[in-house]
Amino acid sequence: MHRHSYIVSDEDAGERIDRFLATHSTLSRSRVQNLISEGMVTVANRAIRSSYRLKEGDRIELVIPDPAPLSIKPQPIPLDIFFEDDDVIVVNKPRGMVVHPAAGNFYDTLVNALLYHCDNLSGINGVLRPGIVHRLDKDTSGLLMVAKNDAAHQNLANQLKQRIVIRRYTALVFGVLRKEQGVIESLIGRHPKDRKKMAVVTRNGKPAITHYRVLQRLGRYTLIELRLETGRTHQIRVHMAHIGHPLVGDLTYGKAKPHLGLYGQFLHAGVLGFTHPRTGEQLVFKAPLPGELQAVLDRLVISDNAQIP
Repeated sequence: MHRHSYIVSDEDAGERIDRFLATHSTLSRSRVQNLISEGMVTVANRAIRSSYRLKEGDRIELVIPDPAPLSIKPQPIPLDIFFEDDDVIVVNKPRGMVVHPAAGNFYDTLVNALLYHCDNLSGINGVLRPGIVHRLDKDTSGLLMVAKNDAAHQNLANQLKQRIVIRRYTALVFGVLRKEQGVIESLIGRHPKDRKKMAVVTRNGKPAITHYRVLQRLGRYTLIELRLETGRTHQIRVHMAHIGHPLVGDLTYGKAKPHLGLYGQFLHAGVLGFTHPRTGEQLVFKAPLPGELQAVLDRLVISDNAQIP
């Protein structure tokens, strides 16, 4: 198990302990609350509740149990690996692959493939998400960084929190974007009527910032590059739909039927950059569009050129 100690400063006095630990660790707030209920968090050697308000000088002890023995089955699924050493793997995830197992879907995920490839992934995110620092949606292709030990995981997670990881995506959207570039900034939270979806909300959401720029206008569509400052669930899909330009193929936030032959959004995480957690080297990786998306784009380019006299 892992033990962590914190001394509360005057600046943090008055804050709820669950919010404080979620901010100062790699754990989610719900995970912190579970650990508190299990007695894994103490203040001055006393068990407390999640609602406890911190006082200056409080000494917090946090114990994170070792993950339970892994029950996810390794599978010999081929991986497109861009980089690997003792700390990190950078993998190019294909469209249609789920990142980690979940209820009703315990096979054929990226985690199943990773466990077959190596057996020393970080345990910070528990038995279902070993090594997973960030995610891509099932039908989003592209680059992901995976941690092979806890120290690397904490370092990469902190880089994400500090917004210094480079994440650039290519997307095809409906409509013609008139501005060459722009920024979408909002709160994103659960959809008020459909809890399986996310939405731009006015309260009870998390800040989300997406930058976009036009790469090419193709008739009724626009090819764009997007850069994320934050990493909220379905952020790009929600933001582009919010401004009236949903992603082509997005059956959840866009048109309800497949378009241009795509079942799933035209979205590719093509550029990933971060600081190596051990060496400090700046690493940047680039992955080309997968064949299915490139074929759609080629057809549009040919069609668009054919209309030019």
